[in-house]
Amino acid sequence: MLQRGACAVSTPAAVRVARARERKRRSGLRLVQLWVPDTRQPGFAEACRQQSARVAQADARDAGLARWMDEALAQVDGWTD
Repeated sequence: MLQRGACAVSTPAAVRVARARERKRRSGLRLVQLWVPDTRQPGFAEACRQQSARVAQADARDAGLARWMDEALAQVDGWTD
């Protein structure tokens, strides 16, 4: 029993995974795989700090941005502070 993406060797674990994926497909879900930054890489935390600092500086330069965002959120149904 080979399914899409299944390996040629049907180990008990591979069979369980294939069955679980098939149940999810039948329930209307679709598998999506994403590549994300590896948080374990050297320099990751420093890059986050630098990016956060840039965002904070940009926010400080645009005083009306926070007000505009609050006004926009107030128009979203169900949004509360």
